[in-house]
Amino acid sequence: MERIEHRACFGGWQDVYRHHSSVLDCATNVAVYLPPQARQGRLPVLYWLSGLTCTEQNFITKAGAQRYAAEHGVIVVALDTSPRGEGVADDPAYDLGQGAGFYLNATEPPWAAHYRMRDYVADELPALIEANFPATDARGISGHSMGGHGALTIALAHPGRYRSVSAFSPIVAPAQVPWGEKAFAAYLGHDRAAWRCHDATELLRTARERLPLLVDQGEADEFLATQLRPELLREACTRANHPLTLRLHPGYDHSYYFVASFIGEHIAWHARAMKG
Repeated sequence: MERIEHRACFGGWQDVYRHHSSVLDCATNVAVYLPPQARQGRLPVLYWLSGLTCTEQNFITKAGAQRYAAEHGVIVVALDTSPRGEGVADDPAYDLGQGAGFYLNATEPPWAAHYRMRDYVADELPALIEANFPATDARGISGHSMGGHGALTIALAHPGRYRSVSAFSPIVAPAQVPWGEKAFAAYLGHDRAAWRCHDATELLRTARERLPLLVDQGEADEFLATQLRPELLREACTRANHPLTLRLHPGYDHSYYFVASFIGEHIAWHARAMKG
């Protein structure tokens, strides 16, 4: 891993590393915040998944998470949203291709060669972090929008892998909304049965673990009714008797102003679960 950024922040260090991913078959960036407590021992890790068009930079520069990570003694890892680089398939649209990996394992050409974000997030990246940093195997996962979809689906698909999960403005039922239908058709093909393992509302039907879900959603979000549809998550959790805390916030939109307003509460939620 090559460190390409190193900045003091709230008594710890906000670093960015570049490494070659064998899963993605390309070089990728990963941001690691080490709070001051990391000098004394190993700490739990919160993995952050960002939304459409983002890189690791959006979260580390806009969310203000470092202050709360330092307060609670949590390492925070933020990654890119897709494979990138020469030779990696792309599309002119913002909601497909580079910057729009949807945290799944693509099966269709030309995407299947590189777009294996689910395996990268769930397997390769935690192994890399736990081998190279003062990290325990206590993991939490969170994200925003497309990243909220990724956090929910990856946690639900890997029982026992995470101790906590939360999301901001997640795409809760991608198989039923335009963003997800476009991406899933391209990455996974047109057989909708293959989409179910990447849809949180479907995964809840057979979930073997009752990991509590924390979801925050702004009521002034411009994508609320068409792309996000949190009511579908509430209905799925009710049917499955799965614990859900869904908080709706008047006036808040889809931006990082919303994430920054509640990220402290989310980090406290994860810290309690990962240390408890």
